[in-house]
Amino acid sequence: MSRTFSIANDEMRDLVFSECARVLESDGLIVMPTDTVYGIAADAFSATGVEKLLAAKGRGRDMPPPVLIGQREVLMALAEVPNTSVFELTKRFWPGPLTIVCGAQAMLDWDLGDTHGTVAVRMPDHEAALELLRKTGPLAVSSANTHGSPAACDAAEAEEMLGESVDIYIDGGAAPGIGASTIVDLTRTPPRILREGPITAAELREVLPDLEDSAATEESAASGTEETTASGTEETTASGGEAADETTQE
Repeated sequence: MSRTFSIANDEMRDLVFSECARVLESDGLIVMPTDTVYGIAADAFSATGVEKLLAAKGRGRDMPPPVLIGQREVLMALAEVPNTSVFELTKRFWPGPLTIVCGAQAMLDWDLGDTHGTVAVRMPDHEAALELLRKTGPLAVSSANTHGSPAACDAAEAEEMLGESVDIYIDGGAAPGIGASTIVDLTRTPPRILREGPITAAELREVLPDLEDSAATEESAASGTEETTASGTEETTASGGEAADETTQE
């Protein structure tokens, strides 16, 4: 049976997050607030949990979820950092609505789906979300909605769509609803914007001057040129695949 907990009270928050950590360790699912929309989350290292997450949304393994982290340093443990530009990006735009796609560390024992050796990572600019992530560790998080529906902006909307498939709904009030995060693919040379969101291409180019935008991808595809990444075609690029496809995604 699903449970909903408010985190308006600071003392209650710690108890709720401890219970969330227990549920996640047992391959369960939670819904949590973020700085964009509400997300449905599983332990990133629980293959069963990730499978449940995809089933709850009505998605297959071809749309693996991005991973949210609570500290910048965690990125090094999850992703192969191609160059110092990654650190410049995260220093400037994290925490915030920027998802970066990198090669995944080969030694990781996890199964996010058909990632083709890559992972999409973000550090949200949301106090409660960061507190939870520091307690649980990395979480596989997708927007809290079923396939084809708008992402939930509060716990009630999420529960209406996801129902009993989720063990705990965290009620953190209305999400800011600033829109889906900007996604940058760093597995390519030069790097490319997969989706422009709150962080603009102009802002990103202050750090990555050679950044290609998504229009270049579309133009190249229209001319019949296959655009490939380090792990395959752009359409199947890692966890960024779902993030780019789902307009209300984390």
